[in-house]
Amino acid sequence: MPSPKAAHILCIRFSAMGDVAMTVPVLIALTRAYPKLEITVVSKPFFEPFFLGIERVHFFGAEVKTKFKGVAGLYKLYKALKPEQFTAIADLHNVIRSKVLLSFFRLRGSQTAQIDKGRAEKKALTRETDKVFKPLKTTHQRYADVFGALGFPVQLKGDELLPKRKLNDTIQKAIGQEPYKWLGFAPFAAHEGKKYPLHLIDQVLSSLNKNPLKIILFGGGKEEEQLLNSFAAKYENCINVAGKFSFKEELALISHLDAMLAMDSGNGHMAALFGVPVVTLWGVTHPYLGFAPYGQPEENQITADRKKFPAIPTSAYGNKVPEGYERAMHSIQPETVLQRLSEILD
Repeated sequence: MPSPKAAHILCIRFSAMGDVAMTVPVLIALTRAYPKLEITVVSKPFFEPFFLGIERVHFFGAEVKTKFKGVAGLYKLYKALKPEQFTAIADLHNVIRSKVLLSFFRLRGSQTAQIDKGRAEKKALTRETDKVFKPLKTTHQRYADVFGALGFPVQLKGDELLPKRKLNDTIQKAIGQEPYKWLGFAPFAAHEGKKYPLHLIDQVLSSLNKNPLKIILFGGGKEEEQLLNSFAAKYENCINVAGKFSFKEELALISHLDAMLAMDSGNGHMAALFGVPVVTLWGVTHPYLGFAPYGQPEENQITADRKKFPAIPTSAYGNKVPEGYERAMHSIQPETVLQRLSEILD
């Protein structure tokens, strides 16, 4: 076991956005519990803003699909990381890239530990027949377990949050000065089975627009930007910020929200990092898989009707939509969403 006084742990987690965001509360808990501990996170350069301001947490940006591509590239990354400075290696990803990188550290005798993703449990939860429908360990706890295996056990208390970040003049000018509460809305996700239908999004926005709210729309990609622009043009209280700010600026804006409405996607995780109340909508996935935003109460997670769609969750990531489950998201009524938002914002 390394001495906490001299310990420096390398954390490997290359993607995806929500999964990288979920490392933050665990790293905050670690630095609180072990005042001498140094941590370096290696991930995509884009994700660096997640870790700004966390004491004794450093960041190394690595483009593993270009500069550090393939086995030779990963060995180059290994050398660039200066392996002699680390006393232990935490693989929080457990994919081929991270395993190859980890193997180089093992060859030099470094202490290592890998995340147990619970693949067998998740398979039992997502299979169509003989489904074992029970809540699994959260991803946050799975990350914490890796550090426990390295000799640094840590307890997650729910208060491991980032402070609000300063809004620059560009953001403040774009959002405006009205004395309204700020509601973030991120209606899209990576897979169709996790997206709220457009006509239901429209119903939610139509009702929200009647209230003294600033509704801030988040998304990414040209198609999403166009759809969000159409909503912003239709409803006077809506503003679309997709593509308008840097990722660092977007995180600062999110930190000032009064609430966030999101799908099972990265935006919900980002808001939760700052203690923002997050209402999430779940289609063919389910919170039982362990991917709920950090510190959010169960009533904030609104799921599709499992009486109508009993095979939910159909996959861990929402990429599998069985025949007949295309309308799972339709079972989440706008009234249910609006009621929960009202309880939070009022």
